[in-house]
Amino acid sequence: MPDHVIVETRQASHPDAVKRFDTGELRRHFLIERVFAPGLIALTYTHVDRFVVGGAMPTDAPLALTAPREIGQKTFLARREMSATNVGGPGRVTVDGTVHTLGRLDTLYVGMGADEVVFESLDPADPAKFYLLSCPAHASHRTALVPLERARKVPLGAEASANKRVINQVIHPDVLPTCQLVAGITLFSPGSVWNTMPSHTHDRRSEIYLYFDLPEDGRVFHMMGEPHETRHLVVANEQAIISPGWSIHSGVGTASYGFMWAMAGDNQDFTDMDMVPMSALR
Repeated sequence: MPDHVIVETRQASHPDAVKRFDTGELRRHFLIERVFAPGLIALTYTHVDRFVVGGAMPTDAPLALTAPREIGQKTFLARREMSATNVGGPGRVTVDGTVHTLGRLDTLYVGMGADEVVFESLDPADPAKFYLLSCPAHASHRTALVPLERARKVPLGAEASANKRVINQVIHPDVLPTCQLVAGITLFSPGSVWNTMPSHTHDRRSEIYLYFDLPEDGRVFHMMGEPHETRHLVVANEQAIISPGWSIHSGVGTASYGFMWAMAGDNQDFTDMDMVPMSALR
């Protein structure tokens, strides 16, 4: 495997085991502390729905996406689909010879069967940061660029509950066809800091969170665990969370932030969730 691609593997964890984890164990199993590293493609392969999560951060040279041993194929997308969302400076992604330019918060969907994927920054002093999400696929859908303005907008929350936000659904059946990947970018109104509260679970799908745009000393307190056995993780800027289907996923920031969520599993129905009343949380 080329030395610019690094992979870490995470196993799935049963909720009965998780309730006994200390802080270090929770972080080791569910928190991805390094998503972006200069000059590298850093990937985490999780056995939770076989998601691959990571970041490509090209600096002065392009980075080609190759297939690590964990994928079990000659090419990364032989049996997978993928999205790349740019949370850094301007960049481009070349897929089988076709160049796609991505500004900040633009997303490129790449369908199963694509052979060569290369990431580049337009300005090495302000490098692109391509946030990568990949899951198994059963059919090939066309590669498509989804600028943030093309996303399906879903306003939620209220100022009074400090959770007024807009969910920008960028990978969604109403935007473009995919096999199982669904993803979006949630942006908050000034003064709102709570996400996904009241909380929910969705046992038919797992979810991945990336928190971004936090100041250096800002943190998100991410809530997880079964509703009656909640835990929390303290998350810094550009770190990600693996959230299995049995876990709630909610958070509150000490400062303004944004986050990107992604789901894979049995369906692509955004509303398929089991709401948890506040009185049930422990």
